[in-house]
Amino acid sequence: MRTIVRRLGFYLLAGFAAVTANFFLARLLPGSALQNVLSKLRSANLDQEAIKALEAQYGGGHASLLSQYLTYLGHLLRGDLGVSTSQSSPVATVLGDSLPWTLGLVGTATVLAFLVGTVGGIVIGWKRSGLLDALLPVTTFFQAVPYFILAFLVMMTLGFFGGLFPYQNGYDIGRDADLTPGWNGPFLLSVVEHGALPVLTVVLASLAGWVVGMRNLMITTMDEDYVLVAAAKGLPPWKVAAVAARNAILPTIANFALSISLVVTGSLVTEIVFTYPGVGWQIYQAVLTGDYPLLQGILLVVVFTVLAVNLIADIAYVALDPRARKEA
Repeated sequence: MRTIVRRLGFYLLAGFAAVTANFFLARLLPGSALQNVLSKLRSANLDQEAIKALEAQYGGGHASLLSQYLTYLGHLLRGDLGVSTSQSSPVATVLGDSLPWTLGLVGTATVLAFLVGTVGGIVIGWKRSGLLDALLPVTTFFQAVPYFILAFLVMMTLGFFGGLFPYQNGYDIGRDADLTPGWNGPFLLSVVEHGALPVLTVVLASLAGWVVGMRNLMITTMDEDYVLVAAAKGLPPWKVAAVAARNAILPTIANFALSISLVVTGSLVTEIVFTYPGVGWQIYQAVLTGDYPLLQGILLVVVFTVLAVNLIADIAYVALDPRARKEA
C-alpha cells in the first residue's frame, strides 16, 4: 500500500508540473497569444468577464502572474479549458467528442499488441529456434518504420488499392450512408470497419517490442532452477511453460507503462494520416488554425491520460509481484 501511495504522490507531482508548464506555454510563445485569440473571437460577443478569463489564461491585463495562475487553476478545477477559436465551442466539448475515438483506438490496439506479442513471445521462447523465430525480423522491420510512413503504406495497400477497408474518417459520412450515431449495429459496424486500418498500423508498429521482450525473458526464465525442477518432476511441457511464463510476464507489465506513451504518440500521428476523428486530428486542425486553447487542452488531456495509464500499470505490477509489496 505504501508503494502505491508513494507512486501516486509522484504522479500528482508530475500532473502539477504539467499544469504549470501548460500555464506558461502561452506566455513563452512569440507575440501575444491573447491578441491572437481575441482576433479570432472578434465575431463573438465577449463580455468583460470572458475577457478577464482569457487574460488569466493567456496573460495580459493588470493582474499579477500569481493571480493569473490561481485563476487559471480555478478554471481547470471547474473543467473550464477555454473556448476553441477555430470551432467556436468550449475545448472540453471538442475533447469530449474526440477523446473517445482516440481512447478506443489506443485501447484496442494496445490490448491486441500486448496479447498477441506476449503470447507469441512465450511460444517462441519456449520452442527456441523454431520456425516462429522467422517472424522476429518481420515484426522488427515494422517497428523500425516511422508511424506516418507505416500508416501511409497500410492505407495505400489495404485501403486505396486493395479496397479491403475504408481508409478515411471514423465511420461512413457520405450522402448514401444512412447511419445514426449511437449504440446501434450499423453504426458500430461502420466504426469497426473504419478503425481496422488505424488499429492495424498501431499494432504492427508496437508488436515487435512485446514479442522480442517476452521471448528474451522467457528464454532466461526457462533456465531458472525452479523451472528445471518442475520439468524434472514430470510436469507436462505446457505446465512447465506456464510456470516460466507467469514469472517472465512481470517485467513485461512494467514495460507496458514505459511503452504506452509511445503508443499514444503513434496513434495521434496515425489519426492524422487516416483523418480519424480523434485527438490527433484535432491537434492537426489546431496547429493549422493557430488554436491555442485547443492545443493547451489537448496537451493536458494527453499528459493526464498517459499518467493515469502508467499509474494503473504500476498498481497492477505491485498486485502481481509479491516482491514489490515486500520491498515496500
